[in-house]
Amino acid sequence: MPRFHAIVLAALAALFASTSAHASVILTANMTNAGEPGSVIPTLSTGGPRPASFGTATFVLNDAQTQMTMFATIFNIDVTGSQTTDTFDNLAAAHIHAGPNVFPANNPVVWGFFGMPDNDNNPDNLVVTPFATGVGGTFSSTWDQAEGQPGTNLTMQIPNILSEHAYINFHTTQFPGGEIRGTLVVPEPATVALLGIAAVGLFGFARRRTRAVV
Repeated sequence: MPRFHAIVLAALAALFASTSAHASVILTANMTNAGEPGSVIPTLSTGGPRPASFGTATFVLNDAQTQMTMFATIFNIDVTGSQTTDTFDNLAAAHIHAGPNVFPANNPVVWGFFGMPDNDNNPDNLVVTPFATGVGGTFSSTWDQAEGQPGTNLTMQIPNILSEHAYINFHTTQFPGGEIRGTLVVPEPATVALLGIAAVGLFGFARRRTRAVV
């Protein structure tokens, strides 16, 4: 159940960071087709409609601001190239973009973690888990301090990240410029608290379900 595990993991990360004595920062992103400049309308290669794609992501910036851990889940984008027979929904690349521009303007890639450019290399932390059924999957990785496009790294991009001038973008065969996009934002404290409560509930449910299966 990769989707369930990713939700629990992200929620527990948020709960830990929000209750820790350290000043870890939680950020979230809601990725949609409408989040792309001008919006995009996914179709099949034949011109017929295909389901709207979307996703969510949670980021934990550690208190030393030397690592930012990512947990993302995307839906209706083929992460393996074999989840559907059509090619338009195939995942081509995924990045964090950041810079001075605000929506609908674009900013350059500062950290690529899937496809090209690949900046998740010091070390490579990416784990991709395709859904067992359905189309999509989960992504987890860590943007380490020294990683990034030439001329930049995590430290240099922290001002853009904390001022909501960074976004996560998943690119497909049909939309090489980006199919779903979401700005990294710092949620309200109440939202973080609710996420933590949900994590506890989900974790308890998972344990009960595991015991029942056993």
